[in-house]
Amino acid sequence: MELRHLRYFVAVAEEQNITRAASRLHVSQPPLSRQIRNLEDELGIALFDRDAKAVRLTEAGRVFLAEARIILQRTEEAMERAKDVARGKRGEIHVGYAPSLTVELLPRALKYYRELNSGVHVQLHDLSTQEMLRGLSDGKLHAALLVQVPPKALEGLVFEELQRHLVCVAMHPAHLLARARRVGLEQVAKERLVAFTLADYPEHQAWIADLFAPLNRSPQIVEEHDSITSLIAAVESGRGVAVIAQPLNGLASPRLKIRPLQPAPPPLGVGIAYCKKFRSAATDNFIAAARRAKAG
Repeated sequence: MELRHLRYFVAVAEEQNITRAASRLHVSQPPLSRQIRNLEDELGIALFDRDAKAVRLTEAGRVFLAEARIILQRTEEAMERAKDVARGKRGEIHVGYAPSLTVELLPRALKYYRELNSGVHVQLHDLSTQEMLRGLSDGKLHAALLVQVPPKALEGLVFEELQRHLVCVAMHPAHLLARARRVGLEQVAKERLVAFTLADYPEHQAWIADLFAPLNRSPQIVEEHDSITSLIAAVESGRGVAVIAQPLNGLASPRLKIRPLQPAPPPLGVGIAYCKKFRSAATDNFIAAARRAKAG
């Protein structure tokens, strides 16, 4: 039994006439009659009572009609679902993100994505940079919003810059540096710094080291934190200052003061990364939404 047998049967049952059913199906009458006979032979029952002018469903035929309609409807739904998944309009994608850097970008990207892809569930993962890179490489993540990392760390991955953020220093409001409108790098070099952990965010400490390189002195990193929440708490408590990117303004509390560095270091690049090997239509749609989000 094939799906066409069910379609032929439903058409004949609804038209109650072989000629009209054949016209509806765009087939000739003799093959249609033969297909219905073959279906009855396969089932071993009569589906229709026939006379010279019409065909009428038997009791068994009425039961079979109800079930055949359900099967055909489910088949159509399955086909549409499969097509939606192939077009990236249905399913689920996993996106990693760095909250301290994507506090503005991520909400806009999600808004634009859901406007055109409401059938896709976006599962968000707050991860370290190294966790995001591993997730992209092994296919557990479809895309990630993160800070730009050295090309060597992006092996097998594609990174597209979406935003550039000014470099600032965050401190407790009572800190002496909080009185200035801008803070010199030489002044920060004398301070106790809190930073992200070296194991999970090696690019962060490498970036800080590069900032201080022109001064021929190493930064005084006295504490390491594995999340932006704990890093902010350390600065709030006065245990040190933090060199951060501008979007942290959206996460920091009133108990922090944020000042730009003078002279201004090169802005920090933030963007979207993905793996070509695991790229899909759903991933492409999210990348497009992130590109739209970068403009606000």
